[in-house]
Amino acid sequence: MVALGVAILAVSTSALLVRWSDAPAVVLAFYRVLLTTLLVAPFAATRYGGDFRAFDRRDLAIAVVTGAALAVHFAAYFESLAWTSVAASVTLVQSQPIFVAVGAAAVLGERIGLRKALGIGVAVAGMVAMSVGEFLSGAAVAGAHPLYGNALAILGAVMAAAYVLVGRSLRQRVALVPYVLVVYAACTATLLVVALVEGLQLTGYGSREWLIFLGMAVGPGLFGHTVVNWALEHLESSVVSVSLLGEPVGATILALAFLAEFPGPTTLLGGCVVLFGIYLTASARA
Repeated sequence: MVALGVAILAVSTSALLVRWSDAPAVVLAFYRVLLTTLLVAPFAATRYGGDFRAFDRRDLAIAVVTGAALAVHFAAYFESLAWTSVAASVTLVQSQPIFVAVGAAAVLGERIGLRKALGIGVAVAGMVAMSVGEFLSGAAVAGAHPLYGNALAILGAVMAAAYVLVGRSLRQRVALVPYVLVVYAACTATLLVVALVEGLQLTGYGSREWLIFLGMAVGPGLFGHTVVNWALEHLESSVVSVSLLGEPVGATILALAFLAEFPGPTTLLGGCVVLFGIYLTASARA
């Protein structure tokens, strides 16, 4: 539980670091995943070298697809922060349990149940209220295009759900660290291709920007998502899923303290509705 609390605090800093960075979203995501991969690689090679043999061609293809989905998640999430508020972006991105539940029912044939269905409905209503309300109010938040930013954040949530769903079966056959390393490598390669196709600058950044890149890798990457995955070995998935609702709260507080960004009433109300819907959905898991 202590480790999980540290992880929630670490991932809460992600939105703040993105806002401080002047690098394009794809470049920032690329260096975050690349540096996280480099930090994990030595540990994987020394302790889990033999587990890489568990990957056959089919599993490797699944891991590559999962890494590509993760790349889209990061790129969409980071870009959304340029167009909408931190509170709205992080809350909508964190709604991935909703899409996991829907995807598991559609693809894996899992039963949704009344509580999950209620949670999904509540969360979707909150998303609509948050997005439409910000758009109609015309609030000058970040890039002053909250509807577009919120749409990107929802895309990030859908891709995060795909990351969970596609990798679910693979994780039952492959150890955590080799799995994460292959997925991160595929994610890094995907982001690199996107950056090159878009003609984005990958070098020439100052020391401040490189500190942000490293902070993203060490904080939200290593002490955030990696520790969350470790905690799943010791805690029920429902406990971890519900605990992740602390990220939007932490990110909103940090944005208020360091960016002087106070979310509007529509964002606050809609965000609370979304969080309640996510709680209902996540806590209904077996």
